[in-house]
Amino acid sequence: MTYKRNAAGLLEGVKYEYNKDGSINWRAMIAPEHLYPNKGWFEMRNQPMPHSVEGLEDNQLLIKLSGIKELARLRGFRSIHYDVIKCELDHVAVKCGIDWLPNFENPEHDVGVNFSDVHFEDIANATINNTSSFAQKFLETIATNRAFVRCVRNFLNIHIVGADEIDSSNGTPPAKIQADNKDKFAPINILMQKMALTQEDFSTFKDILRGLWKSGQYKNEEAGDWEAWEDIPKKEIMKLLEVL
Repeated sequence: MTYKRNAAGLLEGVKYEYNKDGSINWRAMIAPEHLYPNKGWFEMRNQPMPHSVEGLEDNQLLIKLSGIKELARLRGFRSIHYDVIKCELDHVAVKCGIDWLPNFENPEHDVGVNFSDVHFEDIANATINNTSSFAQKFLETIATNRAFVRCVRNFLNIHIVGADEIDSSNGTPPAKIQADNKDKFAPINILMQKMALTQEDFSTFKDILRGLWKSGQYKNEEAGDWEAWEDIPKKEIMKLLEVL
């Protein structure tokens, strides 16, 4: 599929939402499937967990990594690079820098003049104190994802916290969502519990798989085709559990 941008730097065929000042309302460009209720927000206030995002305020929501990636694609970027600021066994800090494609929102331009590129950076960390369980073995991956999410969010003025940014420690592991399987001892649920991941964390799981591949601990070319927890064959789940 070929993406083509018009003279304003916007993707053709995409319906954009605008603010009163004429700038793009990037918050309104987030599809609902990339959002879900922030369970921690409701638990802290002893309020029931909503079953949908309808009617919730931004501070009651979390955005998936997939939503951040979609926003970055819509906005358009030339390159993304990462700098590891700190790398220790218990603390990794990463800076993400994005060179955004020019569009009419760029602050330095005049009518009839070529738009200028915009470079934006942000930083995030991952430590043994703000991660939990298996994620603590992949602090570089977690910190990289957090830096990317923060960079995109802050550049596009998105006030919904990314799911990857959430401190999952709190002395207890994150909630386990059972992936349409009520048996908590089913292999897939054991795998999710072992890695302290939820149904919404599948993109983080794929990042961890890449780390396992690079380290030589687990390699499976078919893993690239997995789109959800349910796609993982039982025999591969057992192999992963052995690795973990």
